[in-house]
Amino acid sequence: MNKFVYFLALSLITFSFSVADANAQDSSNFASSLNLAKQVEKSILKLPRYEVFDNIDFSVNGGVVTLTGKVRNAINKSDAEGSVKRIPGVARVVNKIEVLPVGSFDDRIRRDLYATLSRSGGLSRYLWTVNPDVRLIVDSGHITLEGSVYNQGDYNMMNIIAKSVPGAFTVTNNLSIGDRTPR
Repeated sequence: MNKFVYFLALSLITFSFSVADANAQDSSNFASSLNLAKQVEKSILKLPRYEVFDNIDFSVNGGVVTLTGKVRNAINKSDAEGSVKRIPGVARVVNKIEVLPVGSFDDRIRRDLYATLSRSGGLSRYLWTVNPDVRLIVDSGHITLEGSVYNQGDYNMMNIIAKSVPGAFTVTNNLSIGDRTPR
């Protein structure tokens, strides 16, 4: 009976150490993925031609980074992939970024949307040249608003102005409210 109790106690101790080690590895992997995600975000925001009319998003799964979104030129697509590949800890990059079609129709909508938002009371702060809080995506006459605003009033104004742009077919408002601190 003593041998059985001794064996049971030893088994429980071994099991508890293996569970603790697995939990430590899980939290270490989580911290590593979080650090990698911060580095990927920083890398994307540093792209020289990444502007208000582009939106690049990503997900991290272990060492695999998947890039998604829409950009106005193919250079941003390839620059984003190349920049992320150079980050230590990235094993592979899956590039699913779409390049928006070229055309004067969409360019006119972009120009009109940007100008109208810039002239409206206080919304220009979301459209800064470097790392804007709001991204204006125009794809074949369809407008998508991405990013974040500080309050419900700005959210509503962005939506109303986007819907008033001549030639735009639809507006999809993916803005979140209150995710960032005011500039």
